[in-house]
Amino acid sequence: MGGPSPTGTGVGCNGTPVFLGNGFPEVRGTARDAELWGLLFVGRPPLERGDEVKIVWRMTGEGPLRIRATLPDGTAAKLVWGPEEHGGSTWRRPGQEWGTGFVFPKGGCWKVELVRTRGSGHVWLPVQ
Repeated sequence: MGGPSPTGTGVGCNGTPVFLGNGFPEVRGTARDAELWGLLFVGRPPLERGDEVKIVWRMTGEGPLRIRATLPDGTAAKLVWGPEEHGGSTWRRPGQEWGTGFVFPKGGCWKVELVRTRGSGHVWLPVQ
């Protein structure tokens, strides 16, 4: 993802910055003992409810990745596939890489939580 550095926008929710650069939008997560990034395979946020959304994650730390997405009311998104570990890609962010496919059943501000043996974090994603 060469070119100019990405620029932040106000389209995130609950403080998660969304960056729009030359490629797909990126989100930078809040993490403990790790660095966390997500690459959203959409034109630009917000995500569309009911659509399957591919999200690639890069996260430092150690151990396997567990992931879930919920609304504050407890509604869970459907993890259609993943997390699938990737051997590598052209996306340059620190950490190991995994792909996921989620369906968010309703609009709102979704908390996606990622946990490894060492390291944990989350991002908030807007869905309409």
